[in-house]
Amino acid sequence: MARLPRLVIPGLPHCLIQRGHGGRPVFVDDGDRASYLAALREAAPSCGVQLLAWALLDDQVVLLARPDSATGLSRLLQAVGRRYVSAYNRRHRCAGTLWDGRFRCAPVEPGACLLDLLVWVDGLAHDPAPNPENDPTHHPAHDPAHTSAQLRLSGQPDALLTHPPEFWALGNTPFDREAAYRRRLAEGASAAQAERWHQAAMGGWVIGSADFVANLAADTARPVRPRAPGRPRKLRPVGDGTPRA
Repeated sequence: MARLPRLVIPGLPHCLIQRGHGGRPVFVDDGDRASYLAALREAAPSCGVQLLAWALLDDQVVLLARPDSATGLSRLLQAVGRRYVSAYNRRHRCAGTLWDGRFRCAPVEPGACLLDLLVWVDGLAHDPAPNPENDPTHHPAHDPAHTSAQLRLSGQPDALLTHPPEFWALGNTPFDREAAYRRRLAEGASAAQAERWHQAAMGGWVIGSADFVANLAADTARPVRPRAPGRPRKLRPVGDGTPRA
């Protein structure tokens, strides 16, 4: 089956996943993570991409990002990859690519869905990839290098991190927002929810409500959700020759 083109909708947030080649680590320590964030910080403005959240896991990167053009995400990951992979190979005296092919991404519905994804990415542990066998509800309170959670809750502005309106709506004061967000992080996401989001991002499917998905499906020729299993139903003619399911 031919590979579907990547679905990128300018102006919408997207969940991105880029995995290490063969499941190998892409971050050995916090020095590597600092190098990756420096590459993001340099490339994001010129590529027209806002970073809403990130999780730098041992063997993969998970981002929430909002591009202002259809090519913004690709240009961002290419620019970051060129700088980071070169620095990684020099530092660890190795060669070759770090990444397992192209990155994957899924458009995300703004509103409650985006806030849920924000909490999920900020709450990702730095150990294995999210799946039902692991616990994607854990958040690394003492691992600020691994996710954007501590930076978001510090109250200190940083040009790399953009707080979406959904975060600002959590409270009228910084204290109220921080308290509300900490409660959301403590609640986390269920393993089933996290797995659905992970699979949607890996498959390039839209993450959102049925109405949101249907509206995007009407605006693009590319499939936005997995096809139903099984063969398509055949149409059979009725008396006047009109096909009927």
